[in-house]
Amino acid sequence: MQWDVKTEIGLIRDENQDQVRAEEFSGRILAVVCDGMGGERSGSQASKIAVRELFDRFKAGFREDLSAEEVRALLLSSVSAANSVIYTTSRMDYRSYGMGTTCVVAYVEEEWISLANVGDSRAYLVQDGNIRQLTNDHTVVNMLLQQGKITLEEAVQHPQKNMLTRAVGVERVVKPDYFRIPRPKEFQLLLCSDGLSGYCTKEEIFSVMQETHFEGLVQSLMKLALDKGGKDNISIAVVTS
Repeated sequence: MQWDVKTEIGLIRDENQDQVRAEEFSGRILAVVCDGMGGERSGSQASKIAVRELFDRFKAGFREDLSAEEVRALLLSSVSAANSVIYTTSRMDYRSYGMGTTCVVAYVEEEWISLANVGDSRAYLVQDGNIRQLTNDHTVVNMLLQQGKITLEEAVQHPQKNMLTRAVGVERVVKPDYFRIPRPKEFQLLLCSDGLSGYCTKEEIFSVMQETHFEGLVQSLMKLALDKGGKDNISIAVVTS
């Protein structure tokens, strides 16, 4: 497997509140994208805490022979640990009150891909000439879509487009979604913040991923987002076989 990560401030924002990181664990890959939120610098603080705590907890519990249930428990407890530290930190300093972050994390093994997510940072899987979104956005707009109260066309321009219904560190307890799928023999796994997915369609992302060699893939996806105006921080992690 190969992997690559990159984060950019974009063309509009004064600060990059995203964090992205990937590491190898005995031939397995753990990759994380977090998109912080909060006043002053608390958004960047939240995403930094999340990535640090998540990796620290995962490293402490990692073994090569983890069962499916142990992988699930370790990923969820790692996100929960990040949530607890951010939540506690925000209540110790009024300037950080209410800070939080999205989080999408993927653990890629020889036969399985396991994912956990909170918020609207996404995971996409490309295989057999198709792309599909693996995660569900925890946003007001997605909730309204699922309830049939708005159409896809209305969702694109909805005033609550970026309003989250769930984030890491905002509540005392966090409830990540969890997914586990068989790992295809040949695949590309993309994790990204909404600096990419919020301004580029799934079809545009897929086109770049199909047409670009791995060595230039992350940079090409970054350019795609910047060419759309670079209105937000952009973070990307790609794992491929």
